[in-house]
Formats: sequence, C-alpha cells, structure tokens
Amino acid sequence: MQPSTEPARKSIPIVPAASDAPSGDAGGSLYEAQKKIHPRSIDGPFARWRWAMVLLTQLVFYGLPWFEWGQRQMVLFDLGARRFYMFGLVLYPQDFIYLTGLLIISALALFLFTAVAGRLWCGFACPQTVYTEIFLWVEHRIEGDRSARLRLDKGPWTWEKLRKKGLKQIVWIALALWTGLSFVGYFVPIRELGRELLALQGGWQIFWVLFYGFATYGNAGFMREQVCKYMCPYARFQGAMFDPDTLIVSYDAQRGEPRGARGKAVDPKASGLGDCIDCTLCVQVCPVGIDIRQGLQYECIGCGLCVDACNGVMDKMQYPRGLIRYATQNGVARRWSQAQMLRRVLRPRVLIYGALLAALSLGMLASLLLRTPLKVDVLHDRAALARIVAGGRLENIYRLQIMNATEQAQRYRIAARGLEGLALASDAEVDVGAAQSRWIAVRLQIPYGSEKPGAHAVHFDVQALGAGARVTEKSVFLVPR
Repeated sequence: MQPSTEPARKSIPIVPAASDAPSGDAGGSLYEAQKKIHPRSIDGPFARWRWAMVLLTQLVFYGLPWFEWGQRQMVLFDLGARRFYMFGLVLYPQDFIYLTGLLIISALALFLFTAVAGRLWCGFACPQTVYTEIFLWVEHRIEGDRSARLRLDKGPWTWEKLRKKGLKQIVWIALALWTGLSFVGYFVPIRELGRELLALQGGWQIFWVLFYGFATYGNAGFMREQVCKYMCPYARFQGAMFDPDTLIVSYDAQRGEPRGARGKAVDPKASGLGDCIDCTLCVQVCPVGIDIRQGLQYECIGCGLCVDACNGVMDKMQYPRGLIRYATQNGVARRWSQAQMLRRVLRPRVLIYGALLAALSLGMLASLLLRTPLKVDVLHDRAALARIVAGGRLENIYRLQIMNATEQAQRYRIAARGLEGLALASDAEVDVGAAQSRWIAVRLQIPYGSEKPGAHAVHFDVQALGAGARVTEKSVFLVPR
C-alpha cells in the first residue's frame, strides 16, 4: 500500500464539564434548585400600607357574600339562572357589555398605575401577594422570626418541629378551605352552600371549594414568589410599560458604592466608602429574594419593603434616608429632587391613560344609572312562519322573552306597530315575577292581501305598567307569495 499523503487531522478532545450539582446528584439537573425564601419581618410605611391593603381586600372578599340586599345575597353571580345580582342591580347575559367595560377599565387602570409607579398592583393588591403575606404571617406566628425558621428547617425532625410544622399546615388548610368556600359563595348562595357542605351534599360545590382551596394552599403556601417569577405574564411584559420617568424602587449606586461594613464612628468619605454598609437587610426582607442593589429586575414587585429596611439602617447610621427609594431612572441619573421627578409624572402617556380611564368610567357609570330595568328578546316562530286564520287574516307567531330586571313583580303591556291593520291577537298584558324572565307567545295579524309579499318591519313595544320602563324591539312580518 502507498503511504497516505493527507496531513494528519487534528481532533479536539471532549472533556466532560464540571457539574455544579450537589454531591448527592451525580448526574446534575436540568433545572436550578429553588432555595426557599424566608423574608424577614420589617416595619415601616410601605409594610403598613401592604397590611392595610391585605385587610381591605380580605374584608371585601370574605365579607361581601354574607351581606344581604333585601331578600337575597348582595353580590351573587347565579350562573344556573343566568342572572347576576350586584347590590341593587339585576344583570342578564344581555348586559355582557358591562363586563367588557369593566375589563377595559381595569386594564387601563393597570396601565396607568404601571406607567406612573411600576408594579403597584403586584406589590400591594394582587391576590397572590395578599395570600402569600397572610400565609407568611401564620408561618411567622407559629415558627418564629426569620432566623428561627431557618434553624427549624435545617434542624433534625423532632417533636417540637413536627408540632410547629403540623400546626402551620392545619391553619394553612383551614384558611385555604375558607377562601375556597368564600369564592364559590359568589356563585352559589353562601348560606345554602354552607348547609350543603356540612351535610356532605352537592358534589360539584364540594369539588370547586376543594379546587380553589387547593390552589390557594399551593400558591400561597409553597409556590409563593415562583408564581410571580414564572407563571404570571405581567412580570414579563411590565418592561414595555416602563419608561425612564416611571417611579420604581431604585438603588442610588452613585451614593451607595463602594459598599462595605463599618462602624458608626467611621467617616465613609474618608474611608473611600459609599453609604451602603452591605448589611443585606434589603435582600432579607424581599419577598421574592432579589438584591435591588443589582438594579431593577423583572422579579421585583415594587412592594417597597427594601426601602423600609434601608431607611431604618440609614437612621441608625445617621446617614440621609433614600439610598433605596421610589425614584425614576432619569431622576437618579440626573440627581433630580423628588419634586422634579413628580413633575415629570404628568407626561403624555399618563395623561392619555388618565383621560381614557375617566371617560370610560363616567360613561359606564352613566349607562348603569340610566339603564332600563327591562330586557326583551323577540324570536320569530319558525314552525309556522305565516298562516291564514279565521276571518281571512294573515297571522305570524312570535316568542317574546321579557326579563324583569327589578326587585319587584311587574305587569307589562305588549303592543305592536308598523303595518296598516296590524292587530295583536293574543294577551296584551303579562305578569313577570321579581328578577325573573318569561317567554310569551304573541300572535300578530293583518288583513290578507293588504301587504305585498315579502318581509315587512314591525316593532314591539313592551311597557311596564306603573314603573314607566319601556323597550322597543324590531322584527319582521312575513307575507308569503
């Protein structure tokens, strides 16, 4: 054989990369292990605001189903009867436009608050935040403060640890089940629901109470900040709604760096240090476990607890407050005062959001106040589109659904117009119970041959006797060839 004249090919050896996995996990993991966050309790203006919102939202959520309005539940979304009761209003599926308006108003409000001051909703009123705060409070009361909880988690299983962990789980489960009961109570009368659950009746009601209870238990007790980080879409697209003049939780790096520990008597300027003493309290109090000193991160929910913690440290060190504060990117970079930053709040996008929000809110309120408490649907009877009856008259049959959107029984008068000689051949008056609907068969007649073949417009006038509510609905009278 002739020796090969091709140059020898160089090969790159494949060397396995070092694994960062723990020694017990030889193969490593595709996912980062999540370290449980134990937020430190803190007192301050933002912490008190958070608890005020917790109390307000939960008083409304847990309390509303138990209040009555007249002889019914004050707020009830009766899906089976397709009626929605809200205070003195009775809404039908035909009033879906109000739900659309409410969703649009909520979205615009979210855009407005985000453009002005970041994730205020997430930090103070989001259900995930609120219930996580409640569950953390229970954990703190039973297991102790942050250091005690860390020691308890790292320590071996003892009767004391089992007692505390077990008691915490029992309270969590009770809170979760009560939350599930309250939520389902908006769709099923809550007193009736309570009796059914105590008697172990109502399979679907039990299922939904357990479902929402389990969701609360899992999200607020275990997943916590993971819901905000990985499941909530708002955290992902919030950056598109921020601009350099949005108030966000900001760390003043120009003032704080270089950070370092020191005593009270040490002059930071003489030592070449910034005001940050690297105590990490801002990290310890953060419910999502981020370090705000690394800049704004998408996980930040804008709760301001790091501001409370840092201001407390600044007070002890006798440094000016505001190393961590609500500020704008432009304000921090250009060293603006708080007044200068606030003047930039009323920028065009905020004014547009505010104007649209005000206009829609006023329009929806006016529509609700001027709303006619009567709904009428007209269907042409397709079984007999037109027929000749006794007396040489041509007859069309319709089905009218009359919906009484008041809390009192009403009597309605039905009339029709639109064609010469048009007459109502059925009962002209009908009774409908309070917050009820009723289907009525209505027969209209005209002299045979008085109209050309085709479809002719007619109008039904339905008026409440005594209440003054009146609705007009259009339909057609069919004349066959």
